[in-house]
Amino acid sequence: AVESELYAHFLGFLDRFIKEAQGHGVNLRHRLEAHVVVWLLDEEDTLPKLGSQSPDPETLQELADELILSTDFLERIYTLLNDKRQVIFQGPPGTGKTYVAQALANCLAGKKDRVTLVQFHPSYTYEDFVRGFRPTLKDGKAGFELQDGPLLRVAEKAVNDRDSRHFLIIDEVNRGNLAKVFGELYFLLEYRDKKIRMQYQQEGEDDFTLPENLYIIGTMNTADRSIALVDLPLRRRFYFVEFLPDEDPVKSVLARWLDKRAPELAWVAKVVEEANKLMEDDRHAAIGPSYFMKETLKEEDIPRIWKHSVLPYIEERLFGDDNKISRFHLKTLREKVAPQVLGVDNDNQEEEDAKNESDSVNSAAD
Repeated sequence: AVESELYAHFLGFLDRFIKEAQGHGVNLRHRLEAHVVVWLLDEEDTLPKLGSQSPDPETLQELADELILSTDFLERIYTLLNDKRQVIFQGPPGTGKTYVAQALANCLAGKKDRVTLVQFHPSYTYEDFVRGFRPTLKDGKAGFELQDGPLLRVAEKAVNDRDSRHFLIIDEVNRGNLAKVFGELYFLLEYRDKKIRMQYQQEGEDDFTLPENLYIIGTMNTADRSIALVDLPLRRRFYFVEFLPDEDPVKSVLARWLDKRAPELAWVAKVVEEANKLMEDDRHAAIGPSYFMKETLKEEDIPRIWKHSVLPYIEERLFGDDNKISRFHLKTLREKVAPQVLGVDNDNQEEEDAKNESDSVNSAAD
């Protein structure tokens, strides 16, 4: 609650700043430009945060258009990243968490080689992520060699390129044993200005610190019942951004995407929306839009995607409840949303039918 209040206060400040700037003849188009100016004016801020090297606002706008997301939504993530340098996108599968993470990181970093993607899994360890001994073969002899993992490699790149932003994207972050994978780095996630001695620190090597220009974006599937959600210590170190199919901006993504690329398939968005209403008891099990966001999508593709991708997911979520599963068949849902697609308010359809029936009876009596 405190974080949301601070964020709302900050947005209010930016709105007031835009009005004040207009009064002095400076035209700021939106909050992101105001955000940039505020940081440029803050000469006492010596940390290389995102604001000190803000992307071109038009570039972020172009990204919003590409992702079919609002600029306000991307600005919010931008602000959260600047504050903690660590965010986690959480939501059901198919909501675009990883895609948005990569696209946003590429935009803010400026170059794709400044973005590193790793995926956690149950057997992923500290030795895989940070540093550990790995088997090697030299001159025909087997042995072990101490090798850096992706975290230390991307940290080194960031240290050697302090004028640029570098990103580490951790896909499926909650599939790993986070306490074991992060180890002593839990501390550095909260205290970027501190140094610690690592588990496999070599003789003469300096203590390790996380660079200020290294940002971490994690993604988390909240629909997978086989894995636990992240623990409280990690939650305190990350901001969390919801990607829920029944809430904007994700809710309207598919409809807008189809409107641009396949307007004749607008009914698909209505079907997905109706199916998600039936899943209202478990919002984190809702159907994401990415199943149908394919450039070559055609009418004949829909039944195949529904039968082999969407329906198996629903059956797993509702295992054993055959009666409820039957309500999710594509034909059933399409018939239900047909009045909406034709421009008829489905909520008033029964009332309209009853009125028409009454009129027919009265006409026959006359």
